[in-house]
Amino acid sequence: MLVRSMDQLEDEGRVISISHGKASAVRLLTKSDGLNFSLSEARAQKAGQSNLWYKNHWEANFVRSGKAVLEDCSTGERWNLEPGVLYCVGPTDKHRIIREQDTEMRIISVFNPPIVGEETHDEDGAYPPTGPIPQGKERMFVKSLQDIRDAGMEVTVGDIATSRRYLTVADNLGFSLHSVLLKAGVKADCWYKHHWEGNVILDGNMEVTDYATGDVHALGPGGMYLVGPKDRHQIHALTDMLIISVFDPPLTGTEQRDEDGSYPATGPVPKGPMGSGVED
Repeated sequence: MLVRSMDQLEDEGRVISISHGKASAVRLLTKSDGLNFSLSEARAQKAGQSNLWYKNHWEANFVRSGKAVLEDCSTGERWNLEPGVLYCVGPTDKHRIIREQDTEMRIISVFNPPIVGEETHDEDGAYPPTGPIPQGKERMFVKSLQDIRDAGMEVTVGDIATSRRYLTVADNLGFSLHSVLLKAGVKADCWYKHHWEGNVILDGNMEVTDYATGDVHALGPGGMYLVGPKDRHQIHALTDMLIISVFDPPLTGTEQRDEDGSYPATGPVPKGPMGSGVED
């Protein structure tokens, strides 16, 4: 089990200037963590626009706070970005983020292949290559919470959680991404024998108990915990919770947990962080 927080990373000076100084990013998981994705929070405060083109990656973005407009530079199509909207862009997608007001915007950003963590954008708005690019979709795409509901991908997981499965194996990005709601007081034993799961807390407070060590981790907004095949653990929601959960390998979106708190195997399991035991 790996636990980090945005506050910790900020204190360590691990905040990267991106988009030519127009935004910043806190890198929660990077290529060195041995997964098929990296995990960051991107932040912007000033009005303006950023021209981007991830020639060497697919990027999935979940809007945590703030508003902007996303523009496809090839077609001129535009989408409103607001909390709960997810957009994905790939190697063919020149795009523009337009912020019309000086308001804070925060986006949870997931890259495949995973980025190293020190990158900043080049003159085209791209990052250098960091590995094989997943198949992805033909073009960039956007999903709202209503889209997820209409697709039947708002799933009740036992009596534990409501999981909004924004990305699944069908999206061909090499990971799945879910927005997860927990009610205050929920306790659940989990053991993802066939997956790695990275979690970022957006709202609420919880405790995560590592059964291997007995350690209890108190986590609030900005906290991140990563669990894998050897990490039996318990989650305890102290308040209502909103969490972004990323699975590697990706889920199909229809799974239910078994009696051990696990999901069925859906593909090869990456090694994960050094010292996790999975690479042994």
